[in-house]
Amino acid sequence: MKALITIFSAFVLMGYTSAQQAKIEVGQQAPEINLSKTDDSPFILSSLKGKVVLIDFWATWCAPCVEEQPELKVLYDKFSDKVKNQEFEILGVSLDKNKESWQKAITRFEISWIQVSDLKFWKSPMAKSYEIEELPFNVIIDEKGKIIAKNLHGKDLGNFITKYFASR
Repeated sequence: MKALITIFSAFVLMGYTSAQQAKIEVGQQAPEINLSKTDDSPFILSSLKGKVVLIDFWATWCAPCVEEQPELKVLYDKFSDKVKNQEFEILGVSLDKNKESWQKAITRFEISWIQVSDLKFWKSPMAKSYEIEELPFNVIIDEKGKIIAKNLHGKDLGNFITKYFASR
């Protein structure tokens, strides 16, 4: 019986260790995103290599996400010179399930950055890959695709991006 408990404990510990290694953490490579844009054309995150990218996970049914969109627009406009110089981009990843609602929100908030979704709600593989448990959620990746920050909002987000570009 003692041997059985030891073996069971080892399996539980191995499972726990594997789960810990899979966590989305600063310093790790960001998982690839391969989704469709609003016009159904394909998009992959790695196409933005060489840019600092704010990956914003959101949905139209998420009130805090909707409230955050105007702030992201201000941030995008503030760094428009970095966008034009191919140094910075925002990638919106929607966890919506209704394409019409998603497209209407993009129009309403005048979102001009890249938007993608598979319209699979919480069943999206991206939700699993990025270990999303609540929205809004974001990660910032550097030019090589490594995560340099996660889940920053409001002034903290703007300050981080400002400091990052100032330190280069």
